[in-house]
Amino acid sequence: MTTAVETIAARPATHPANPSFLGLMRGEWLKVSRQWTVWIMVGLMFAGYILYTVFLIQGTYLPDTIAQDPLWVLVKLTQSPLFLLRVFWGMMIIILTARLIGMEYSGGTARIILARGVGRLQLLFAKLSVMTLIMLAGAVVFTAFAGALELLGVRAVVGNLDVFKAADATFWADTRNYALSVLVSLGVSILLAAAVSSVTRSLVVGLTASAIWFPIDNFVAILLVLGDHLTHWGFWSLVSGDFLGLNLNVMGDKVMSSHTPPAIGGLFQPLTPVTGAHTLLVAAIYAAVFLAVAIGVTATRDVKE
Repeated sequence: MTTAVETIAARPATHPANPSFLGLMRGEWLKVSRQWTVWIMVGLMFAGYILYTVFLIQGTYLPDTIAQDPLWVLVKLTQSPLFLLRVFWGMMIIILTARLIGMEYSGGTARIILARGVGRLQLLFAKLSVMTLIMLAGAVVFTAFAGALELLGVRAVVGNLDVFKAADATFWADTRNYALSVLVSLGVSILLAAAVSSVTRSLVVGLTASAIWFPIDNFVAILLVLGDHLTHWGFWSLVSGDFLGLNLNVMGDKVMSSHTPPAIGGLFQPLTPVTGAHTLLVAAIYAAVFLAVAIGVTATRDVKE
């Protein structure tokens, strides 16, 4: 009996699992990196920028425009890759975020992870942190790649890079503001997908609902235009100023100086005039709501799947 008691006492005490946050992030990154769809999306982004550069340098459009209005060409060269980044990388970020969160519930792995000592919010924030880093890394890599291609294309067609002599302090300030507006749009996209996926707790439903959010948002703008023309009621114009997608469409132009002509205008935009501050405020409100929904649902609803 004494020997048995001594043997039991000699055994090391077991401690509850306490996963580190960095460890969780590493695990979430492995989940993302092992999805073949991720690398297909990345490849499509690179291919898209190559195709864009090919169209850019075709014909005599570029040399003639540089000779007439070099500043506008500079604006186009900087805004176009950022616009493509906001639209296409933004949609891919939505898909990746919805998959990363929804797959845990649809696959039944959420309960297993939580049973190992991981907190619900700890897991959510690990996923959001990984997606934020992926978003930022992609933004830097794709922008640098597109910029390098543009420089090579301009040099090959024009023979020099004198167009950059037209750049002034206002141009660089506007470029910085436009780039920051793109990052704001990408950040809101992550929170949108997180909120929808946390509420639906389904890979298919969450992915679908997240992916069609902005297309529906923009389509509603057409209905608002029809309502405005049919009723001549100012309500439709006022309502359009509160739509997330419409504000994100024009945010880049609105945060820039009025001295720099926009190269890419918002196809779908609010019917009522908005300012850069208004678009940022609307984005901040939506972002706060999305984050609150994701946190609230994750913290309060039990995982039974």
